Amino acid sequence: MNQSGTYETGNQKNKKKFKIWKIILIILLVLITAGAIGIAIFAYQNLHYDEWPLKKTLKSGYEEKQVTLLDGTMLNYAEGPDNGPALLLIHGQSMAWEDYSRVLPQLSKYYHVFAIDCHGHGESSHDPSKYTGVAMGQDFVWFIKNVIGEPCVVSGHSSGGILAAWIASNSPEDVLGLVLEDPPFFSVTPEEMQNTFVWKESFELGYNFRNQTKENDFVVYYMENSYLWGMFGDLPKLLSKSAKEYREKHPGEPLKLWYVPYNWIHGTLYMDNFDQDFSHSFYTGTWFEGLDQEETLSNIKAPSVYIKAKTQYGEDGVLYAANSDEDAEKVHNLIKGNEMITIKSGHDIHFEKPDEFVQIMVDFLDKID
Repeated sequence: MNQSGTYETGNQKNKKKFKIWKIILIILLVLITAGAIGIAIFAYQNLHYDEWPLKKTLKSGYEEKQVTLLDGTMLNYAEGPDNGPALLLIHGQSMAWEDYSRVLPQLSKYYHVFAIDCHGHGESSHDPSKYTGVAMGQDFVWFIKNVIGEPCVVSGHSSGGILAAWIASNSPEDVLGLVLEDPPFFSVTPEEMQNTFVWKESFELGYNFRNQTKENDFVVYYMENSYLWGMFGDLPKLLSKSAKEYREKHPGEPLKLWYVPYNWIHGTLYMDNFDQDFSHSFYTGTWFEGLDQEETLSNIKAPSVYIKAKTQYGEDGVLYAANSDEDAEKVHNLIKGNEMITIKSGHDIHFEKPDEFVQIMVDFLDKID
């Protein structure tokens, strides 16, 4: 009997059941379709995430150029339109100038940007004799004087931040201001890095790669032997197999796996144009010949901002950050009048938090007026 007091026939009951199942099937179909679309978008982003920012960068007026120093060293760089004070961007280890693509279009509205490929990276010269902070710093000072042609703001990420600090310390007349993006001060020499993520994930792994003959593709070797991937059981076997298959099908192209979030393997994007000898100079400590960290920081006179990514530690006690809070405070205190900004982000702040990075750079203009 239904609510009206009449009895439902068998045919009516079947119709009601049919309607219910029809609704359920429609819901399932919608969920499956939405899931398929979500997976398709996820896969597309992982395979093409770097393309649109670079296209937008070039469309906004950037041009890639090269300059050769008197000793034959070639420096590759991108120059944007002249819309403000000059800004030299120095990327971190294993990256390239294109790593700044997410922020370059916006920065070009306020600065005359020069984003450079470091020695041993990208299209710049791969000459191990130049793989020291002092040698690179001297070449970048030459670049400021002879290419930029005027004092500039210098911003460096990671090891590029150490170079930026060296330039500000040793050639103050060429630096309007300094922005340090998560540089690993006091956690960067071999002795200081032993219990850090970067030592295990990068420098130690690079050393082991140099001393084996089984695999000649560093990207494939990295996927199989990564400290990070090793935390996920047999995942490295799957990843290395996928990486090897992808690299064989796409020779000369950076690794992209549709099912792996792009930011998890972004560090391999420019690896084919990265000289492993550069990494080795950090493993041995030779990169720091003639460069004293405390002296470098204490001699900086230019207005400065130090951007620190929030410090994290793994369950095994390994430092998952450029440096500890104690070392960060030391950096801050050594630079006279420095402003320190801590941001919740991974190490590559301009890539992970582009809007926040651009805003910091725009606000910095007030410090150099």
